[in-house]
Amino acid sequence: MSNIYEERVTMIAAGDLQEFVPFGRDHCKHHPNALNLQLRQLQPASELWSSDGAAGLVGSLQEVTIHEKHKESWQLRKGISDVGEEVDYDEELYVAGNMVIWSKGSKSQASAVYKAFTVDSPVLQALWCDFSVPQDKSEKTGDSNEVVEKCICILQSSCINIHSIEGKDYIASLPFQVANVWPTKYGLLFERSSSSHDVPLNPTREPLPTLFSMLHPLDEITPMVCKSGGLFGSARVQYVADYSMRIVFLNAEPSIVMTYDSTQCLHAIWALRRVKTEEQSAVLKLSEQVGTPQHAATSSSFTVQLRSLSKGDSPVGSPFQNYSSIHSQSRSASSPSIHSRSPSISNMAALSRSHSPALGVHSFSGVQRFNFSSHTQSPKRHSICQSPNSTSTDSIFTPETELIVPELCIDHLWTEALTNTREKNSQASKVFITTDLCGQRFLCYLVESQLQLRCVKFQESNDMSQLIFGSVTNIQAKDAAPVDSIDTMLVLEGNGNLVLYTGVVRVGKVFIPGFPAPSLSLSISNQMPCPSTPLDNINTPSKPLNKHLGPFDEQGLLSPVPELRDSSKLQDSSYIDDCTFQQLATFIHSVRDPVQNRVTLDLSNGSMVRITIPEIATSELVKRCLQGIKYILPKEVAVQMLVRWYNAYNAPGGPSYYSEWNLFVTCLMNMMGYNTDRVAWTQNLDFEGSLSPVIAPKKARPSETGSDEDWEYLLNSDYHKNVESHPLAKALQLDPLEIKFPKDNLSPSHSLDSSTLLFPHIPTIFCVLHLIYEELKLNCLMGEGIRSLVVLLVQLARDLKLEAYLDYYCRDYPVLVKTSRQTCIIDPAQTGFMHHPSFFSAEPPSIFQWLSSCLKGEHVPPYPYLPGICERSKLLVLSVVLYIFGDERAVSNEASNYLTKITSGQRKQQIEQEEYGCSSRHSASTSSLAEKLVVWMTNVGFTLRDLESLPFGVALPIRDAIYHCRQQPASDWPEAVCLLIGRQDLSKQAREGNLPKCKASDTQVLSSDVPSTADSEEEDDGMNDMNQEVMSLIWSEDLRVQEVRRLLQSAHPVRVNVVQMPEVSDHEYIEEKENRLLQLCQRTMALPLGRGMFTLFSYHPVPTEPLPIPKLNLTGRAPPRNTTVDLNSGNIDVPPNMACWANFHNGVAAGLKIAPASQIDSAWIVYNKPKNAELANEYAGFLMALGLNGHLTKLATLNIHDYLTKGHEMTSIGLLLGVSAAKLGTMDMSITRLLSIHIPALLPPTSTELDVPHNVQVAAVIGIGLVYQGTAHRHTAEVLLSEIGRPPGPEMEYCTDRESYSLAAGLALGMVCLGHGSNLIGMSDLNVPEQLYQYMVGGHRRFQAGMHREKHKSPSYQIKEGDTINVDVTCPGATLALAMIYLKTNNRSIADWLRAPDTMYLLDFVKPEFLLLRTLARCLILWDDILPSSKWIDSNVPQIVRENSVSLHATEMPSSEDLNLETLAQAHVYITAGACLSLGFRFAGSENLAAFNCLYTFAKDFMKCLSSATASIAGHYNLETCLSVVLLSLAMVMAGSGNLKVLQLCRFMHKKTGGEMNYGFHMAHHMALGLLFLGGGRYSLSTSNSSIAALLCALYPHFPVHSTDNRYHLQALRHLYVLAAEPRLLVPMDVDTDTPCYALLEVTYKGTQWYEETTEELMAPTLLPELHLLKQIRVKGPRYWELLIDLSKGSYHLKSILSKDGVLYVKLRAGQLSYKEDPMGWRSLLAQTVTHRNADARAFKPEAISAFTSDPALLSFADYFCKPAANMGQKLEVFDLFSSILYECVTQENPEMLPAYIAIDQAVRRLERREMSETFDLWQIKLVLEFFNSRSHQERVRKNPHRGLFMNSEFLPVMKCSIDNALDQWLQAGGDVCLHSYLSGQPTDESQLRMLACFLVYHSVPTPGQLLAGGLEGSTNFSELLLKFKPLKLPVRALLRLAPLLLGNPQSMVL
Repeated sequence: MSNIYEERVTMIAAGDLQEFVPFGRDHCKHHPNALNLQLRQLQPASELWSSDGAAGLVGSLQEVTIHEKHKESWQLRKGISDVGEEVDYDEELYVAGNMVIWSKGSKSQASAVYKAFTVDSPVLQALWCDFSVPQDKSEKTGDSNEVVEKCICILQSSCINIHSIEGKDYIASLPFQVANVWPTKYGLLFERSSSSHDVPLNPTREPLPTLFSMLHPLDEITPMVCKSGGLFGSARVQYVADYSMRIVFLNAEPSIVMTYDSTQCLHAIWALRRVKTEEQSAVLKLSEQVGTPQHAATSSSFTVQLRSLSKGDSPVGSPFQNYSSIHSQSRSASSPSIHSRSPSISNMAALSRSHSPALGVHSFSGVQRFNFSSHTQSPKRHSICQSPNSTSTDSIFTPETELIVPELCIDHLWTEALTNTREKNSQASKVFITTDLCGQRFLCYLVESQLQLRCVKFQESNDMSQLIFGSVTNIQAKDAAPVDSIDTMLVLEGNGNLVLYTGVVRVGKVFIPGFPAPSLSLSISNQMPCPSTPLDNINTPSKPLNKHLGPFDEQGLLSPVPELRDSSKLQDSSYIDDCTFQQLATFIHSVRDPVQNRVTLDLSNGSMVRITIPEIATSELVKRCLQGIKYILPKEVAVQMLVRWYNAYNAPGGPSYYSEWNLFVTCLMNMMGYNTDRVAWTQNLDFEGSLSPVIAPKKARPSETGSDEDWEYLLNSDYHKNVESHPLAKALQLDPLEIKFPKDNLSPSHSLDSSTLLFPHIPTIFCVLHLIYEELKLNCLMGEGIRSLVVLLVQLARDLKLEAYLDYYCRDYPVLVKTSRQTCIIDPAQTGFMHHPSFFSAEPPSIFQWLSSCLKGEHVPPYPYLPGICERSKLLVLSVVLYIFGDERAVSNEASNYLTKITSGQRKQQIEQEEYGCSSRHSASTSSLAEKLVVWMTNVGFTLRDLESLPFGVALPIRDAIYHCRQQPASDWPEAVCLLIGRQDLSKQAREGNLPKCKASDTQVLSSDVPSTADSEEEDDGMNDMNQEVMSLIWSEDLRVQEVRRLLQSAHPVRVNVVQMPEVSDHEYIEEKENRLLQLCQRTMALPLGRGMFTLFSYHPVPTEPLPIPKLNLTGRAPPRNTTVDLNSGNIDVPPNMACWANFHNGVAAGLKIAPASQIDSAWIVYNKPKNAELANEYAGFLMALGLNGHLTKLATLNIHDYLTKGHEMTSIGLLLGVSAAKLGTMDMSITRLLSIHIPALLPPTSTELDVPHNVQVAAVIGIGLVYQGTAHRHTAEVLLSEIGRPPGPEMEYCTDRESYSLAAGLALGMVCLGHGSNLIGMSDLNVPEQLYQYMVGGHRRFQAGMHREKHKSPSYQIKEGDTINVDVTCPGATLALAMIYLKTNNRSIADWLRAPDTMYLLDFVKPEFLLLRTLARCLILWDDILPSSKWIDSNVPQIVRENSVSLHATEMPSSEDLNLETLAQAHVYITAGACLSLGFRFAGSENLAAFNCLYTFAKDFMKCLSSATASIAGHYNLETCLSVVLLSLAMVMAGSGNLKVLQLCRFMHKKTGGEMNYGFHMAHHMALGLLFLGGGRYSLSTSNSSIAALLCALYPHFPVHSTDNRYHLQALRHLYVLAAEPRLLVPMDVDTDTPCYALLEVTYKGTQWYEETTEELMAPTLLPELHLLKQIRVKGPRYWELLIDLSKGSYHLKSILSKDGVLYVKLRAGQLSYKEDPMGWRSLLAQTVTHRNADARAFKPEAISAFTSDPALLSFADYFCKPAANMGQKLEVFDLFSSILYECVTQENPEMLPAYIAIDQAVRRLERREMSETFDLWQIKLVLEFFNSRSHQERVRKNPHRGLFMNSEFLPVMKCSIDNALDQWLQAGGDVCLHSYLSGQPTDESQLRMLACFLVYHSVPTPGQLLAGGLEGSTNFSELLLKFKPLKLPVRALLRLAPLLLGNPQSMVL
């Protein structure tokens, strides 16, 4: 640096002086804690404690007694917000005693405690750490997609507590004493403390690792490995076991560690990374080392040593060997194992506490330190075991010795050079990374004993793979701290000065206001309050981060004055003698806690001050210019330039914000060699505040009276120019005051000083500033800055004699440019010194010109841009190329055709991979250019706000693309894209898609929100959490939902209406009433099943409250007096345990309300357990329900075990079924074990016979089927196959309810082999189908194979079955198993086995109800043959039955001798019912109309038949069964739709109570009702294989006779329908009002063999058809914005929408009303205008706009600008114009074009008044016109003619005409003369400059220089001109206007 500069150096003013007290200290005093008493006396002893946790302090300061003092420490960091936006506050972590306090706060915002933690023992250290949790569980996937858990870690002596901000808490116990914890990028790093006094120095002691890592609080603590270069260049991997190596610094980004070797006194730097697998295996070399005898000896003795340790024996010597084989001994040597926290922890603890090896035995310097041959056993060893080799070596393979796999590795990067004078205590006390102003990075470490700050420069290698460390620079310093936000660091020099450095360049001293300058400070009395501190407080180390101090030099500690032990601090040491401690001034003795640009100064009197280091620049413009200049200059020059600017800008009492630019200009020009006092315009730049001496010496003040110069100064000032161009001045018609330039200023007297810093770089800087000028033009908000910048550019262009540039600026800002005329001479001799950069172009690069050529389709040269500075230019160039040229390569990466990147000559060209990339990270489907453009722009981070600040002409192509995308977006675009195209509906959808659905939507509980006294009893019927809002949209015309609720409620007493006949006594009457109640209770007990279906998944429970289960009310009320009727009165016999299963179902129904997405954990499930035993059945049901909705997987295994050991039958059933349903098809081993215990057949034959209740066995068998569903697992299938025919045992076991067990085994077998048909791999020897056929039709029992044959040797003593199969038991299971195995396979041969018999003889052999199952099974196998017609149903009935049986309508009985009519009639009804049921399965959830009609007629027929005379033939019971089956089939087809006709049938059946109607029929009818309203209309049934299996279990067509009947089918299985339910309701949600609404959907079906591809329209909210049938779904216009969900690419997106309550966000288009408000569409805005039939826009009343848009901006625009007042006069036409513009914008759906319309209009008006002072808007209009004329746009218009911006209006042509007229009038009114003189290069009339510039810009007239070059002199006629102008690309219409001038005949100009 030049000496002149050094002399004039000034101080830098620091801002915002505040006294600093850690917030936590104050909070601690009030914290409810035992420490309060100690803390009250706590004096500020902050300098005692290091910032990072006072870790090993007690150990190192044993001489100093500080135990009575209370320790405190704190650290600060930059605030991190949860969401990720920029926040500016400090976070403080304060530690005192057992407390840690985390607070947040800043200057502007008071500090507040965020969290406070209190732990059990004193806190050694507290720190922040981010753990990264890999999402996919695959090992070693790198950083694929990790979720970062932000945590706070609190270290105590024996454990570490970790609290994440999500609220998870972990405690990890520490297997050793920890000296220090460090947060890394990956997790925590522990340093093991090595206390040297534990074990005497012993060379044969095995070294244990010293560094350990923990990657997640739940992971093991594992040792670290290091990789260092060996002797022969081969890298060696070994554990870090060097006790002399301490970590002094660890950084996350870049991930490096700095260590200090205390034996060699050297610092080293290592890269920290995850370990590679080959390195793990290198360290864990186990097998090779076991083989050799010497290692066998070692390892065994080591194991013995460990064992002895655990016994408390202390070995003195131990064999010693290379550490890399430590793993061959035992894992307990280093830390507990990976898999289990085993007993070895205690060994480890013992090992580390009492037997730590000595300090500094080994370090890493090579192999020779390891002695391989010293296997001398100490005598002590022999006393333990006689010979080391005799110990068995297989202890290595015992499970105790599991290995610990290291996780992290350090690579050596750099070690500091050896110095001659190695100080013993040169460990760095503070280390940090800092960046200088040019981006070079330094690692700085402070060696305190030498008062040196050493800075190591480092950078990334070219391939970005590693860091390269460079030169070291030493700076004398007592302390230092980085100032990150402005790339500098603060250094405290030895003499107490604070100095700012950037990198290693000194910037200047820091002046702290209100704080004396250090050199003067000794004489001034103390300004800070200084408590009289006793001296012993001070005699302690005073540096932050001092973790490992060695012993102190004594003089230092005894010195009476703190920290004055080195004489450089006080020049005059004699001064100390006569100065008492109290009078000594405060000075700074350390700096700490740097955050952003704030830092704390620790003062000598114990108080602290926080100061702010000022920014480099605050104004956007200056920042940009500095950035550009810094980028382009050589680094050394750039740093000096920035340093000077920084000093000038931040001098004490520096300039205010407004004059920052003026100061910058002056500073810059001075550095270029200008004398700013002599240049007219810089002379008058207004500095508010004093001029700093760096800039210019103070001017001599003129006399007070004033002078002419003052007047000139005013005229020259910016203020005057602004006033002159102010509209008011025009209105008042003030004459512009021209300054009369003093003569001396016009004389070109001033020449530049070529010796200055920036003189050689003037052209370079000019170029960069010009590009910044172009960049700023692309931001409407920077207009002020552009005007300031252009003045500087004009000056430089004039001095560099660049005519083309001058002309260019003149066209841009005619008014600004004319004002300054002064040139400064650059000595021609000196121009040689200037570097003319390679990118300098004679023609000024102009972004508007470039875009304009692009739009015209001309060939364009690449546009120059500065990376990182002109980002907007780059973005626009590429987007226009993509959209107009259609060149997609532009945005992939080869942008070089259109852009040239400018780099400084000195810098090597780095090939940066620009991060554009249409390689979009998401697989968004893009097809058209518009879509590509929009997706690409969001990928590079372009947002709506950026778009709004673009000038309207430039933004037009982007707006056009957005407009096209908005019309037809893809449904899978990410949120950012949807926001950019203004589709809030889509962006909200995308946002919701990323969030897990955790809370109930606010609309959930509408009905129960209104508490009223009348309804208080009704609260608990279990149905009040339904989403009323959606249901009222689905069923808006009637009250069917309330009706269903009334039918299904079971919580209120029923009405028992019995009329007392005269002859009935009172007692008999009471019995009659109770009998009637018993009948009604059969119905009440069946209701919960249906209620569970109705309320399925409708509720999100509150985790703090138990789930309310409504009571099952079995009492009645008898009118007229409403007396209570009770079954418990003892008057009649009531079956025992009658309500058991009803309560179970009630519990299931309550549990099924819980939605699968709810937040539920194990504790909540247990918390719901009822206290009294009567409710156990309900809880059992509740558990089953939790399994069905998937929450039971969260229940801890321990709790499952608890429930099962209770031995409560119901609980076991519910739990087993629930767990199995939750693990559907997973083959989960633990669940299999659980189920097998309950199935004797799956236990080994020798096992104890467990007494498992029969129903539990049934549940377990079905459970096996669920867990193994679809897996075709051979063993399971084999066991289940034999279980179908399990014979009754000899001791009456397996004799009751055999049917249900056999059925369960059959169903389970069917599930295991579900749909596998004939390709059952590896099961051909089991002959599954044949065996099943035999079970179905009977025959000889086969010999029982397998393990269990012993059990079945002796037959049952009670049941005499002989050796034939009991078909009555086995048939149903076998039939359904066949149906499920061959489901949908269309296998004819198997189907024929199931055909109904067609002779009377055979019919007699089959139970009629088995015919139902056979027909059902046959139809399910021939899935594709099922047709929804009664003809098809009849075709299933054999001919003999059809011809002879009674038709369902017949009245009289036919007579026949040889036919059993009863059999035929029963066969007929059952076969019909079976066919109907199969129809129900085939069309489940499809709402197929044909199927519905067909089934409905059959249901009606059966009902007629029941009431006809012929009913007795078939039997009432059979007809009821069949009717129930048909009703269920109807409900399946119409599932979730709430069809009214089916509801009427169900209600009719509900009212039938008495007679044949038993519990089972009621159950069937109410299940039908529940299915009809499944999940409140949100769910429907699926027809997947898995669903059909579940439905077969649930709807098995044999219903229980009474409420405890489980003989044929276990009642609990009825609830498995849940597995077949899937959410299919799509609810359109208006994005603006957040309420559900109606919207029209168009659903397209894929073509199938039955129908072509078809579309149908549905009015949503509606149930969608099954998704695999669909091709796409569209939300149709015209009311809502269109939206396409394409299912051909996969239905994942739609599935996620449906699972989140089916909410699909839609957005109303402008001018439309919702279907609710306007059902026919007659009130919309467009409809109104059509009816008026007049083109006049006045038909549009601005008041009406509120109906069409909710945008507040548009509403207020209509209010203020479109409502004419009474006395408007000529302004009326403006209002009309605005109204029509507004109308057009709203109806065309592009309100964002409103500003552009108005800007165009205003610009044209200004032009007509000839008041254009800048041609900016004219350029924009030109670009708009060119865009609409561009070829690509014309093609788009041809494709869809009616859509686009500005399209259907006359607005643009009118504006174009107005501009043409205005310019032509100017030409005629004398403008031609002015134009002529311009073209011939003569000076022009200043008053005409504005219009001239407009003309030149609008008509693209070339510069005079270009015209001369074109040789246009001798042209005589127009055609010649045309030819010559061709290369200049001048439009013909412009040439027409120029021709008369160019042909030399200005008079004859005719237009």
